[in-house]
Amino acid sequence: MSAIDKSKNQEAKFQEKSSEMAENQLAKLTQQMDSFRTHLQVFANKHKKEIRKNPVFRRHFQEMCAALGVDPLQSSSNFWTKLLGVGDFYYELAVQVVEVCMATCHRTGGFMQLRDLVQRVKASRNVAKVRLESSADEIEEQDVLKAIEKLSKLGGGIKAIPSGKTFIIQSIPSELSMDSTTVLLHGQESGGHVSEEGIISTFKWSKERTTKAINQMIMEGVVWVDEQTPERETWYWFPGLVS
Repeated sequence: MSAIDKSKNQEAKFQEKSSEMAENQLAKLTQQMDSFRTHLQVFANKHKKEIRKNPVFRRHFQEMCAALGVDPLQSSSNFWTKLLGVGDFYYELAVQVVEVCMATCHRTGGFMQLRDLVQRVKASRNVAKVRLESSADEIEEQDVLKAIEKLSKLGGGIKAIPSGKTFIIQSIPSELSMDSTTVLLHGQESGGHVSEEGIISTFKWSKERTTKAINQMIMEGVVWVDEQTPERETWYWFPGLVS
């Protein structure tokens, strides 16, 4: 009994010491993270103009923030927005993305390549800045993707579909089936169009499966039907993906 009591006392002391060490480590880590955040704020204040103007510098700054668990876009009234205007920058950019997508949806069918969206948004921003007699902040593809990520939290709107090393931007609320999405990605790889014969040959699908996927996109207004091709087979064009 004495040995058992002694063992229990030792175990209790080990647990107490372990808890004490864990608390000390947590306190030190918290202190270090607070120090990092303070230095990050000093850095941001020193380079805030470059963060706004230089898209590459801005991306690296966001990566630093993410490593420290700081989100400059989390709130429109937080320290980072007040200091840098970064949050406002992306909110403004998100609105411009929506405007461009809405203005071109009737012609693109609701899908366009990321680089085309970026070019159109840049043109829109330059026109707006000229009207306001100020210079437009430079943007890159990562900035537009970040703005779309914020928009996606509202649900059912604009989203980015991965396609190889780039993205296709969807600006219609309907959900495509997996087969229709596969056909869409195939269309980008083949210059903006697909054919039933090409899909069947590439993916080894049945004709019924292929026709169903294409018909869904025709009903959604995503593709244009072309029956006057040199090969005398019907092509289905994605107008927003034509290279």
